[in-house]
Amino acid sequence: MATLTIRRVFKAFQYRDFRLMWIGACTSSIGTWMQIVAQGWLIYRLSHSPFLLALDQFLAGIPIFLFSLIGGVVADRQERRKILLMSQYIQMGSAALLTLLVATGWVHVWHILCLSFVSGLAQAFGGPAYQALIPTLVEREDMPNAIALNSIQFNMAVTIGPALAGQALAKLGEKWCFGLNALSFLAPIITLMMISDRFVPVKTKESILTGLKQGIQYVRKQNAMEALTLLAFCMTALSMPMRTYIPVFVNDIFHRGPETYGNLLSLMGVGSICGSLIVAGLGNISNKGRVALTMLICLGAAIAGFSLSRSLPLSYLMLLCVGASMMIVFATVTSLVQLITTNEMRGRVMSVYNCAFRGGMPMGNLITGWLVPAFTAPLVLGANGLLLILVAVYFLLIQRRVAAL
Repeated sequence: MATLTIRRVFKAFQYRDFRLMWIGACTSSIGTWMQIVAQGWLIYRLSHSPFLLALDQFLAGIPIFLFSLIGGVVADRQERRKILLMSQYIQMGSAALLTLLVATGWVHVWHILCLSFVSGLAQAFGGPAYQALIPTLVEREDMPNAIALNSIQFNMAVTIGPALAGQALAKLGEKWCFGLNALSFLAPIITLMMISDRFVPVKTKESILTGLKQGIQYVRKQNAMEALTLLAFCMTALSMPMRTYIPVFVNDIFHRGPETYGNLLSLMGVGSICGSLIVAGLGNISNKGRVALTMLICLGAAIAGFSLSRSLPLSYLMLLCVGASMMIVFATVTSLVQLITTNEMRGRVMSVYNCAFRGGMPMGNLITGWLVPAFTAPLVLGANGLLLILVAVYFLLIQRRVAAL
């Protein structure tokens, strides 16, 4: 029985190309999260400004919001593997340059902000290509499992990366986090060169604008797709600022150092892995919409609980709940979007979804960056948690297109 359960949970690993992509992405994500932790800590150490923490997240995310739609059109017209390789090269170069700036002592906050924008621009084209490529590596019935396993690799990185970054920050300094991230991009570059799957785009003379319009029209015609896109935007806009302001809680409320910061993010990652394993084990279940909305209520409650907590153990527990519920919502909603979409339109449709999902991050961070200095981080994040609950109740009881899926 245990063997059958394990096989069901990790079913998508039977596909060679998916395994290769998973290994490469996981390695790179660990490095990326080491940099995210070190970057947040470095900005706050240099500036002591909560607004600049939020501005960094805004600049990293706004290119995704602005250019993902174009990236989706490109992903449907070019070989997705080549687009991903170019994205990895640019992000590797940004991390290497930041390493040199920190190592030489020339780094300023504006350097970090500019490089965040460049990396975000690369992700605006790499993200739709990656999301469009993953489902083509497995059979349709195994797509929800592949999406859940892909979430697991991301959240393994959220667990391992911050823990390593906390140790590296305390003992070696920020430059090691940035340097190791630059090296980690070699893993997806190598695995992308090894995969045998190729997406052959249909030749077309249509303009990028025409292709973009086709993607938006497809989203509007599909049942509940607009609602899923709006839900993705609301979820990230209201939940992601919590992660941005963890350094403020660590420094100003708990009066701890970078190791505690890394531990908090790692526990959030542990919760996310648990949530992803639950989704992977359940497989292609029915009533995905109601499951996602119920877990969105749990997510809002956990964020509100974290914002009110003044006990470190209770904050650890709240972050475990945040991670688990966030991943169940994310994996379930993404599965619904992927199952509705055809392969020929997947790049454009996923770019619309990615634009909403990732676009919510900079918008939410920018707004909270304005509000936190006036109302404090605990109050603003508590309000975000309450708003998430209200959004979930609205889609569950009033606008029921998602709940009906």
